[in-house]
Amino acid sequence: MTTLTQPLRDEHKDLLPHIELLRTAADAIGDVPIVSLRRSVEDAYAFLTQHLLPHAQAEERALYPVVGRLMGAPEATATMSRDHVEIGRLTEELGSLRSRLGGTSLDASEERALRRVLYGLFTLVSVHFAKEEEVYLPILDARLTADEAARMFAAMERAAQEARSQVG
Repeated sequence: MTTLTQPLRDEHKDLLPHIELLRTAADAIGDVPIVSLRRSVEDAYAFLTQHLLPHAQAEERALYPVVGRLMGAPEATATMSRDHVEIGRLTEELGSLRSRLGGTSLDASEERALRRVLYGLFTLVSVHFAKEEEVYLPILDARLTADEAARMFAAMERAAQEARSQVG
């Protein structure tokens, strides 16, 4: 059965393998050569900055206002917005940690910090997507018209493209 929110469900499905790579990279710390770890961290950082954070900005600008309106409570999405703030903060921290991967090894504290950030991102993003899929998308499917959904998705795409264009 196709729902009005199928485009967002499909986007989440496309993003999930990349999110799983966050956990895989964390699992590999200390078990793979630094060159392999560096590549995994670079891939994770690129995914976060070029895909996930623009997706989050699109949700902030186009999805969450619609959810808030339909629920009659604009503040209903505040906890989800807070997730986005923390994902951004952890992504910045990952960017800082990745700059330390230029050497031939990591010390124990660097390994712990990198593991903490990668597992934190994996868990936070996974739970965030589950909340959207299980709570918000059914509300949208039940209360949104096809025209409203089309306008919302067009606005999300514009917002995501704008966010991607600002990535340095």
